[in-house]
Amino acid sequence: MHLGSLLAALGSWLLARHAGGQWLLRVEDLDPPREVAGAAQQQLDTLAAFGLQPDGPVQWQSRRSALYRRALEQLLADGQAFACHCSRSDLAANDGIHHGCVSGSLRPDPAVRLRVPQGAVVGFDDGLQGHYRQDVYAEVGDFVLRRADGYWAYQLAVVVDDAAQGITDVVRGADLLDSTPRQILLQRALGLPIPRYLHLPVVTGQDGRKLSKSLAALPVDAADPLPALRAAWRLLGQDAAALADARSVEALLARAVRDFDPQRLPKRASIDFAAPHNEAGANAV
Repeated sequence: MHLGSLLAALGSWLLARHAGGQWLLRVEDLDPPREVAGAAQQQLDTLAAFGLQPDGPVQWQSRRSALYRRALEQLLADGQAFACHCSRSDLAANDGIHHGCVSGSLRPDPAVRLRVPQGAVVGFDDGLQGHYRQDVYAEVGDFVLRRADGYWAYQLAVVVDDAAQGITDVVRGADLLDSTPRQILLQRALGLPIPRYLHLPVVTGQDGRKLSKSLAALPVDAADPLPALRAAWRLLGQDAAALADARSVEALLARAVRDFDPQRLPKRASIDFAAPHNEAGANAV
């Protein structure tokens, strides 16, 4: 876990506490070929070391296929989803955007896509980034719900799980802002409630890339959580002095809950930061 992930975790945890709600976590383990064995549990253990414990059992998406299958069957039965035999190379001439199948041959393992009609424009008011609008038809097209390799797509799984868990507020990084219109289209198609959304800024390294993809993305130190917690607190726009005298994780988080001000959250999509909590003298952060 790097500082960008910690910022999203701490920010969402503080917003849940501020609202008097519950902080729930899911493990989005939907892509087994790309997973690193034990990485998800290591991240959960790191969150626990930083005092960020979920208020309910952690949900693992790899164990929830039956829910996704029922939702997909509903969409297929309603004619809102369809089997697609196109490959990426088939769609390359249209920048990967699907507006109708162009494949000349049938595949034994077609993907399934949501049918996005022309004029499907979705706008919503983000709790931090303001109004966001996307022409889903023009910018995204018919998007995948189940991949050709049989694995579930993130967009379907997250929508089904938000409804199943009774999620009222989704707090995550701004790199997922442009996914939200697709999820709203799916919620409408499935007749599901639409939660409120708030997208926190992502942390970028000196190279301008998202920290998870940057050379600056050294892991936070679970054995010494206070410096990284203070750094994340500052990046969330909060008053550094509020946590200055805290000498334990418990004391720091108690003060953070007391002094957290959502109005101070930075209203932008990214924050430049070179991970000083990993540099020499980090204990002074």
